[in-house]
Amino acid sequence: MKHGSKDSNNYYRFGRTIQSLSILVLFSFLPVDNVIAQIEQPDGYRMEFYDDNVPAELDGASPVTAVEVKRLQESAGAVVVDVIPQQRRPNFLPENQIWIPVDHKGIPGAIWLPDTGYGALSDITEKYFQHHLDIASNGNKDHPLVFYCRADCWMSWNAAKRALTYGYTNVHWFYDGIDDWFFEGFDVEVLTPAEGQRQAEVLDK
Repeated sequence: MKHGSKDSNNYYRFGRTIQSLSILVLFSFLPVDNVIAQIEQPDGYRMEFYDDNVPAELDGASPVTAVEVKRLQESAGAVVVDVIPQQRRPNFLPENQIWIPVDHKGIPGAIWLPDTGYGALSDITEKYFQHHLDIASNGNKDHPLVFYCRADCWMSWNAAKRALTYGYTNVHWFYDGIDDWFFEGFDVEVLTPAEGQRQAEVLDK
């Protein structure tokens, strides 16, 4: 078989295909942890780079999917908490420049507590967070709570962990958040921030 001939090239491509398929089959039998590095839970809160890979679990909380969140709402009256930060007018815009924020679409019936998923909260923001959780749960620490933001977003993880430190015992972490909700094709509604004074973490620096 001559080097560079049509037959030799076909033979080479066939060999590469077999090699690739062999690697694919090998990886399909490996545990996921051997292919994708496990993300460890920090001892405290995530303090930066909030849009990043998240752990598979949160100690003391139950990870849930969109389907499970919908079931919790319908069967247990779960309180669903959106912690995605509120859009703010960019500082670089001229004062006479019109700025219209995009509507914030979330899970129907959810309460939107913006800026409560940062690793460090100001006293004002933490009181805002505690106040609305207390009202939404009617002071019942055993009432089911669901926290969400986006997929691969640490803010819901932080907020759920913070709720655990307040003594809530029925905490659910919706780890894929609104992205999973959209994926399932469930209805959404425009949310407005819950009333009260708070400070965004970015404004505290």
